[in-house]
Amino acid sequence: MTFEDLDLNKNILRAIDELGYKTPTPIQEKAIPIILAEKDLIGCAQTGTGKTATFAIPILHYLHRLGNTKRTKNARVLVVTPTRELAVQIENNFKEYSKYTNATTLTIYGGVSSKPQIEQLNKGADVIIGTPGRLLDLYKQKYLNLDHLHFLVLDEADLMLDMGFIDDVKKIIQLTPSNRQTLLFSATMPLAVRELAHEFLKKPQYIMVDAVSSTAKTVKQQVYFVEKSDKKKLLYHIIRNQKLSDVLVFTRTKSGADVVVESLVKNGVNAASFHGDKSQTARQEALDSFKQKETKVLVATDIASRGIDIDNLPIVINYDLPNIPETFVHRIGRTGRAGNEGLAISFCDKSEKNYWTEITKFTKTQPKIISDHPFPWKEEPKKGDPQPKKDLRNKKKNSQSRKSDNSKKNKKRWY
Repeated sequence: MTFEDLDLNKNILRAIDELGYKTPTPIQEKAIPIILAEKDLIGCAQTGTGKTATFAIPILHYLHRLGNTKRTKNARVLVVTPTRELAVQIENNFKEYSKYTNATTLTIYGGVSSKPQIEQLNKGADVIIGTPGRLLDLYKQKYLNLDHLHFLVLDEADLMLDMGFIDDVKKIIQLTPSNRQTLLFSATMPLAVRELAHEFLKKPQYIMVDAVSSTAKTVKQQVYFVEKSDKKKLLYHIIRNQKLSDVLVFTRTKSGADVVVESLVKNGVNAASFHGDKSQTARQEALDSFKQKETKVLVATDIASRGIDIDNLPIVINYDLPNIPETFVHRIGRTGRAGNEGLAISFCDKSEKNYWTEITKFTKTQPKIISDHPFPWKEEPKKGDPQPKKDLRNKKKNSQSRKSDNSKKNKKRWY
């Protein structure tokens, strides 16, 4: 099947053809006809499978059929997504696909002044893409009108719920018209997402492609078993010896990301951190610098595992292993996208052995073990091995020294 077989508007076909889109991905092939038939949809597919295009292309086809939408300021489409980075990514995709149409888009997110967003809302936009908190804030201030929506898209639903947005998402859904068409996309389908879909979608069609446990065949995987205290040295060793650049590194904590960046910078590697304690502006600047190849290494927490869209990202390094196997899949899904080859390197210290066992069991993979490196696990003494002899002379000296010190302390008490 080709995109032309989907009977899409010629202006949209022209735009996606210029982007190199020839054949729909599995989720696009299955879901786009359902969306064009104006049915509610639940789409489950792992990151990097083209979910944004899956809903953006048929939505733009619908908008183009309406004719000149500039006559009205009322939004026809609302896309709710958990982070600013995802909102910006989705907006960029909409703009690329709508290049030869009159459709207009607007992003709304927190962490920045709302004034420019209010000004844009007053001008009107066909497609509004926003994060839950800022959307509700502007609605309460009566700057956002959702009465004329045709499409409501809940993107990365599982991540929104993980981040604590469940109540906000429900409030937003209840503010939209009951006759809307609702599209829910998620990389995983936990109970909370299924309950949300059951409550608010009308007889939805369900599409599941590439279970989240699967890792892309285009991604080669390697694992280094390393002492925890040597991880920073190993990271620098790999980057220096293999002359790596465009490297996305994942840590478990925000403070850990900053520590890794500090270590790399001390060794002359241009690196930046990307996590929730950074302001929206600082995060965007770090991401832009990385995309423009000014920053060699971007060290991120899992806020970025589904929020970063970088063309041809060659390598991902799991500096810390996640304790949730699905998160591992999302992380390494940042590379090997759109048919390109990628490399995922994982560091595993002794405290993470159980995590690694669960990850390999979940993904049904056995990554290549790299044992030829300077910082392998140190062998722990086995039971029954001879123990090193203690220096009895030093022990006697230390004992005498402590007695002398105690004697002095006791003497002081008499004066």
